[in-house]
Amino acid sequence: MQTLTADVFISADGWAGGETSPGYFGYFGPDLEEWITAESALPQLVVLGRRTYEALAGLPEEARDAGWRRMSELETVVFSTTLETATWPSTRVCRDDLVGEIKRLKAGSDVPLRTMGSLSVVRQLLGAGLVDRLRLMTFPLLVGESGRERFFVDVQSAELELVGHRALDGRVLLVEYRPTGRDIPRA
Repeated sequence: MQTLTADVFISADGWAGGETSPGYFGYFGPDLEEWITAESALPQLVVLGRRTYEALAGLPEEARDAGWRRMSELETVVFSTTLETATWPSTRVCRDDLVGEIKRLKAGSDVPLRTMGSLSVVRQLLGAGLVDRLRLMTFPLLVGESGRERFFVDVQSAELELVGHRALDGRVLLVEYRPTGRDIPRA
């Protein structure tokens, strides 16, 4: 059985983006670039939702760097009920039940599964107990009123075990958790 890692980039106040925020919230640096390059080089099956796929596939040519090119070449499954086709090679659109298909992929894939962004997909997979690792890349800012899509909205309570952590570029915190399957402590 393969693992599923969910990568989520958020502000310190839990937003996945901001109306006025640039890519990586404006905190792209050499350590973050190295991490992205190393992670992209690993064998993996990428799982995306339609909005994340369309945002990445629609980047203008001047924004398409080596990391983008590598990502566009990875085997990818895009979950959507409205998307007809995908333009990236090695990418298929799946209209099937997300949870059922991920269970099937985890059981039959030769490589680990990984989400990038795709918040609604990650929330559903967390709720179904299918996420083996949750990696939060927390950027050092409070987005406040300009925030766009809070990650933790409608996420079910779950206890997490710290697996690892490190600072990138002296300012971005990468924290990796493993869901324990246990309920959270309660008063």
